[in-house]
Amino acid sequence: MNAMPTPPQYLVEAGLPARDRETVLSLWRGNLGQDARMTAKYEWFYLRCPHGEPLLQLLLDVPTQTHVGTASAGRRRLVWQGRELRGGVLVDLAVLPQHRSLGPALMLQQGLIAAAGEALDVLYGFPNPKAAPVFKRIGYAQSAHLVRYARVLRHAHYLRSRLPGWLASPAGWAADRVVALRDAWSRLRGPALRSAWTDQADARIDAVWADSHKGDDVMAVRDVGHLRWRFDESPLATTRYLLVKRAHDRALQAWFAVQRIEGTLHVRDFWSLDGANGMAAMHVGELLRAARTLGCAAVSVEMCASDVQRKGWQALHFVERGRRPVFTRWSSSDEPAAAASLFLTSADEDE
Repeated sequence: MNAMPTPPQYLVEAGLPARDRETVLSLWRGNLGQDARMTAKYEWFYLRCPHGEPLLQLLLDVPTQTHVGTASAGRRRLVWQGRELRGGVLVDLAVLPQHRSLGPALMLQQGLIAAAGEALDVLYGFPNPKAAPVFKRIGYAQSAHLVRYARVLRHAHYLRSRLPGWLASPAGWAADRVVALRDAWSRLRGPALRSAWTDQADARIDAVWADSHKGDDVMAVRDVGHLRWRFDESPLATTRYLLVKRAHDRALQAWFAVQRIEGTLHVRDFWSLDGANGMAAMHVGELLRAARTLGCAAVSVEMCASDVQRKGWQALHFVERGRRPVFTRWSSSDEPAAAASLFLTSADEDE
């Protein structure tokens, strides 16, 4: 007599963001950030995304018939050589503590891969480096790194760890003056620029995107509709835009989406008419001037970009401060874009 097959411990089910809101929030509670913050994120990221609902997977514990885990992929519009691609950024993996073994997490990720096979062209994510072997095991490739660069504007704080206290402040003041003069000299050698701050994405950003050279990288569409959802409607952080133009021209040359945290101005996204040829040093210089006027001690930016695209930042002495791996998994092995490089910024994450 044949023995009855053992029922599985877990099953992965496709979720629906509108229907499964309370289930997902209950799984997040105590596992992913502050409850109020995550509730606000759900309303924005899961229910109001203009690119479509995220792919949502739920992990069912079969013996108890309760959901014990969840994972998602938020939709993104990507472009490559004039073609639009359907992207998904991996977000919000949560498994209840008593079920946190490798198996359940792998099942959720494999569920996303299966769901993405028809709905998306590529999944991408920024997992913890310790998770790299797991992602490689289920078919992801480490495509690149998201690198953080920083530039110090006010040096006294940084010199206190290297100099006696009585010397750090005057030495910092002197370093600030020298660096500011060097930056001013660089700006004088270029065309006259003007910049202005705004709290919402300006409609002229569409012209910057439309008229810019996109190159051969896979990248997110950076139009005003995306920016208004990604930043202006986000309840998670306050974002401002620095708009850069020539002195006697209304049309924009470049823009930066920034968030100020304590004394550092973090550039979350940027683009210019130069596009894939890289942000021009004169535009980065205008960002530094504006940050210095605000009293910021430093400026930072994260990007996955080619040497050409980094040149404007490197010309103004931004230095690497850290890096995170980027993993991708294309739904079709025959997709030509899979061989292309990526252009990514902090905006290509979920927060």
